[in-house]
Amino acid sequence: MHLNLSADEVLSTTRSVRKRLDFERPVERDTVMECLELALQAPTGSNRQGWQWVFVEDEAKKLALREIYQQNFDLYRQMPRPSYESGDPRAGRMDKVIDSATYLSENFERAPLLLIPCLEGKPEATGSAGFWGSLLPAVWSFMLALRERGMGSAWTTLHLLNGGEERAADLLGIPFDRYSQAGLFPIAYTKGTDFKLASRIPAAEVAHWDSW
Repeated sequence: MHLNLSADEVLSTTRSVRKRLDFERPVERDTVMECLELALQAPTGSNRQGWQWVFVEDEAKKLALREIYQQNFDLYRQMPRPSYESGDPRAGRMDKVIDSATYLSENFERAPLLLIPCLEGKPEATGSAGFWGSLLPAVWSFMLALRERGMGSAWTTLHLLNGGEERAADLLGIPFDRYSQAGLFPIAYTKGTDFKLASRIPAAEVAHWDSW
């Protein structure tokens, strides 16, 4: 299914989807591979294309990944929340964000498909932007392609903490000494496709011309 959205509509309505993921509807491999083929057109440093994409359908492995994620999510829930001044578009949203994130943490394994994108090598503190710049554009392109096909996802990274990345690598056979994981993504069709613009800080307040 293609939604026939304009590029601007896809870019402005691709959300982190949690509660509206349809856990009951199967996801076709062929459609996911279409999205991946598009994602692989993204730029990558020196054209190295050192990415690998690990999709997980096995129920036991999905459950094990959810357990890794949820252990770190429980720690995240105990951290202080950010506060914003009245009128800030971020104010008043944290309760909804935490609620939907909690829902996902408790239901991760119900997604028809999970994805861990990987990149060859390990980021260095002085060159992490260049390192991740060879993978993250492709991951975002993948999410945009999902959106155009009536599917959604959410970019999560909590499973990487506290030894979780190595545990996930052991579980899935990812060469931990050679590859870095960029996150854990649920993939599913969405309940409805009517996603809207998000509340964001106005562009004029974050743009700088010639100097800060």
